[in-house]
Amino acid sequence: MLKRAMLEFWGTIPISRFPTAAPSPSFAMQPKNPLDWMLSEALDQLTRAERLRQQFGRQEACWEPPIDVLETEHELLILVALPGVNPDNVETVIHDGVLVISGQRTLPPELRNARIHRLELPQGRFERRIALPLGRYAISRFVMDGCVALRLAKS
Repeated sequence: MLKRAMLEFWGTIPISRFPTAAPSPSFAMQPKNPLDWMLSEALDQLTRAERLRQQFGRQEACWEPPIDVLETEHELLILVALPGVNPDNVETVIHDGVLVISGQRTLPPELRNARIHRLELPQGRFERRIALPLGRYAISRFVMDGCVALRLAKS
């Protein structure tokens, strides 16, 4: 409906009212690369969304890392795909029989002003919840093949 109204409005303006002179070369706009423009807009939107999230004090996770869970007689081994995240910056808590893995992935400060050609690894706060079998566990962390590995020794 709005589109039709706009077309009807523009159709009523005589063509002679539109400027016909081309701008001088010194003021001519340079064409933008559409990919650069789209990436710039996407990053601006993410920045605005992050500011709003911080403004309202919400700490909700924005993504969940993929995991593998393996169990032996003596332990649970959980592999969390978090390339580039220091295992010491990953929080692990067991609450009411649920293992909560959380943290944040951010671009290093020296890369924040870099030109981004592709950004497929998720950034921002992450959290993953895993229901555990009944029991008591001692948690240890280590890096294994680019994953943060959690060993939950059964006691």
